[in-house]
Amino acid sequence: MTTTAPPGLDLEGLRAHLDTALPAPPAGPLTARLFEGGRSNLTYLVEDGTDRWVLRRPPLGHVLATAHDMGREHRVLGALAGTAVPVPRPVLLVEDPAVIGAPFYLMEYVPGTAHRDAEALAALGEPRVHALGVRLVETLTALHGLDPDALGLAGFGRPEGFLERQLRRWGKQLDASRSRELPGADELHRRLAATLPPSPAPALLHGDYRLDNVLVDAEDRIAAVLDWEMSTVGDPLTDLGLLVMYTELARRFDGLLPGAALAPGFPAPAELVRRYADASGRDVSGLGWYTAFASFKLAVVLEGIHYRYTRGGTVGTGFDRVGELVPLFVGFGHESLEG
Repeated sequence: MTTTAPPGLDLEGLRAHLDTALPAPPAGPLTARLFEGGRSNLTYLVEDGTDRWVLRRPPLGHVLATAHDMGREHRVLGALAGTAVPVPRPVLLVEDPAVIGAPFYLMEYVPGTAHRDAEALAALGEPRVHALGVRLVETLTALHGLDPDALGLAGFGRPEGFLERQLRRWGKQLDASRSRELPGADELHRRLAATLPPSPAPALLHGDYRLDNVLVDAEDRIAAVLDWEMSTVGDPLTDLGLLVMYTELARRFDGLLPGAALAPGFPAPAELVRRYADASGRDVSGLGWYTAFASFKLAVVLEGIHYRYTRGGTVGTGFDRVGELVPLFVGFGHESLEG
């Protein structure tokens, strides 16, 4: 017996599969709800009255090539389990779309808070907010200090020519999602290609590292890093540039982006960069390019989401304003390149 399923999840098919795929079948009827806040892969809390799991599947409708790879996320979670980078334990990978209507994976439920709201985070007080921001950078530094080969992730990415290949890929993704004029987007892509920096030694990347992609426990520790759909092996400064971009743009466009970084006490972008540089020993003098690249990449991601929204392919709320964010990211990318 199952309850009414949320959009994008066939609970009957899931229950039938879990009855044989798990070491012990679910203890009772399955219930599920969609986690709000995600704008790409769909994430659900699944319960049987005794146990809780989290299920991830690709979005509905228009799906960009090479994106939303469930096997990739499942693999990196398994590799990171037990390291200094906390992640949910993966439980099951199902690549057959016949089970629930799309490939998916199941992972353990980790309790914690994903901070998106500045007022809620500010309630912790400035010292705790600052300490959490520092832990965010420390966890990123720990991730970039891991040896991908030693984790069993040999071949997980192609570090040689990484930035050039990434620019080409995201340019193609933009072309695949074109439904309107985007002034400055193609020019930003050309400027990034013309000023490509040399990369430091490669590292395992998260690909979308920011405060609201981690869960924080009751003692302000990072309990889990989530949303590994863009993870790969490549230039570690791409992760730092993205974190800086999110932090800066949250301050500029309050209300349009996750605004937890606005809470008093959260480290300013300059402190985030300094702490990362001190802990990692990497040269961050050219970070403006990476911040611009992060802006371009997120503009493309958001344009893809806007494309799906205009065609009825999104599930949940808050998608109506995604389209207006894209020009802001494009503009900030140009500004970052200009230093």
